[in-house]
Amino acid sequence: MRICMNWSAIRFDWNCARAFLVTAETGSFSAAARELDVAQPTIGRQVAALEEELDIILFERLGRGLALTAAGKMLLTHIRAMGDAAFRTSITAAGQVQSVGGKVSVSVTDMMAAVVMPELVTRLRMIAPQIEIEVISSNDISDLQRREADIAVRHVRPEQPELIARKLRDSEACLYASIDYLERVGRPETPEDVLNLDFVAMGTAEQLAPFLERMGIPAGVPKVSLQSDSGLVCWELAKRGQGVVPMISDLADQSPEMENILPELKPIIVPYWLVTHSELHSAKRIRIVFDFLAEALSQPRFGI
Repeated sequence: MRICMNWSAIRFDWNCARAFLVTAETGSFSAAARELDVAQPTIGRQVAALEEELDIILFERLGRGLALTAAGKMLLTHIRAMGDAAFRTSITAAGQVQSVGGKVSVSVTDMMAAVVMPELVTRLRMIAPQIEIEVISSNDISDLQRREADIAVRHVRPEQPELIARKLRDSEACLYASIDYLERVGRPETPEDVLNLDFVAMGTAEQLAPFLERMGIPAGVPKVSLQSDSGLVCWELAKRGQGVVPMISDLADQSPEMENILPELKPIIVPYWLVTHSELHSAKRIRIVFDFLAEALSQPRFGI
């Protein structure tokens, strides 16, 4: 089926097109509303307005879900390209701003957000008080190409050529437990003993096992007693005597009540990369924050 549209007669509204794009990518009006931070009825009205303007049906309503029509699939290809161009334009424009004042968002893990960033942001604000710092606490990799953050601290080197990445250093991750927990259950004397302890983990026992093997712990299924998708929550649970938790030593050293349970185990090497978009790096405020973080985070214990 061939679908023809009279594009020359269309009064284009980017808000309606964006509502359609995000709805198509998220699968529902409600999810699109959350993504764009607007009311759900607004999304529905904008999509309906686009359908009326183009005189086509973009979605089929299937119960509570939505499915793209043939016309919707064709339009999505064009709108997605326009969206990518809009993001690139936004990044380029932001990169040309040379004023020091303005907002800079930095994405870090929730553990780093709680333990490291308060001190660093305080020092940075003394150096450049005009800059507004937003700390994004996320254990997911922020999409810098779509401006989910201006700067990110990552444990993997990005592959996108548009991103600038500076390796800061390597840190080490070891196994920690509270002194109270170890005194209650006994300190392990051999790698084999570790598998008898309770673990607090961000993943399942099956996901944790390969990391333990890399540390020299014999193959086996660790006893994961508590789980959370938050590293900070796992750490706080372990501090309260709930078990053993893997943690980066630079962060663990901030808590004297925690102990490396078997120092002779081989640590996991954790690289630190500071990343931003090449276009954004030319903006003065981005450069100031990037260079400050690069210097501070390169230091042992992150310079705090």
